[in-house]
Amino acid sequence: MSKNYDTLIIGAGIAGAATAHALTQKGQKVLVLDKKGIASGGSGAAGAFVSPKIGKGSPLQSLTNEAFSFAKAFYLANSPQHFHQTGVIRIPKDEADAQQFSDYAPFNENRYQIYSKEQLHAQGIRCDLESFYFPEAGDCDAKAVCEVLLSEIDVLQYEVRKIRQEEDVWHVGAYSAKNLVLATGYESDLADLRYMGIRGTWGTRGDFASDLELQVSMHQNISIGANVNGVIKLGATHEKEVKKPVPCQAGQALVLKEKASSIIDTSDLELKEVFCGMRAGSKDYFPLVGRVIDVATMLAAHPAIVRGAKPEMRYRENLYICNGLGGRGFVFAPLMAKQLADCIVEGKEVDSRVNADRLFLKWCRKSTELDFLR
Repeated sequence: MSKNYDTLIIGAGIAGAATAHALTQKGQKVLVLDKKGIASGGSGAAGAFVSPKIGKGSPLQSLTNEAFSFAKAFYLANSPQHFHQTGVIRIPKDEADAQQFSDYAPFNENRYQIYSKEQLHAQGIRCDLESFYFPEAGDCDAKAVCEVLLSEIDVLQYEVRKIRQEEDVWHVGAYSAKNLVLATGYESDLADLRYMGIRGTWGTRGDFASDLELQVSMHQNISIGANVNGVIKLGATHEKEVKKPVPCQAGQALVLKEKASSIIDTSDLELKEVFCGMRAGSKDYFPLVGRVIDVATMLAAHPAIVRGAKPEMRYRENLYICNGLGGRGFVFAPLMAKQLADCIVEGKEVDSRVNADRLFLKWCRKSTELDFLR
């Protein structure tokens, strides 16, 4: 293994793996470091559903659906054996939710069908409410996809405690590179990223052995995967009160089974394995991609920024981020990785909707941490 690279990436979840793949496709020499190995955190616990977002055409929905179109083509091209294009049915939660589905229909930018109760029942789904079926959607084998993306890239299990830059070169332990990408998920203390508001949400997934002939995936209050090779995935919970990783609990997976019983026949489901991990999101639920602002320099040079001044941004040289993908990590990651690779290698601007700069000025104005400057 070399000591010198074009780019070092810290974090081997789907964000780091997709970014490493995108940079390698552009000819970069990349090293990925992760303290527990590939997809060891939230990405490994993900249900990894790749499906559109429904709603009334919000900016987040539009971005999600753009990312979905990109992601399904990406997985079919790069890891087709681990992307199960079973289709996904979005099921209303109740009668009130079902009434809103007619309002959502004009904003379904991806191919879909309306499923009647008869069609749902034919699939073994216990619901009488009309639902949306997205035939191009599906789910990924989370860890396997990350492993495929990193299969020809140097990966090192290594806990990064400190990063340093000397003479425009980033150093992590004995390794060095011009560029450094932080894809560290909810753990975000290697640089001053306070303005990004990165927050963790705990998730659990249960894999259940089953002979149930379930040919389609679905989402209502929880996600239920189609039966693939005798396994049905149930998940994943979203618990904001969990602040640090805890041991996986079989009981939580069994709670998922109980919830699923209102939608499908769970009588033969036997718990095979439990996965859990922390997913990272942002304050506004959009991903965080691009260059990292030099917070200390900005505050020192422009103290009036806390009172509404809007100076030109200054950045940490060649320090980047790909984070905050939330519960749709496997939807967002391929497109976000491409945008970041275009930024690093070709100097292209990152989409303003995901550029982490969007949060800086508001943080300066609102954060109580900066009251000493007011």
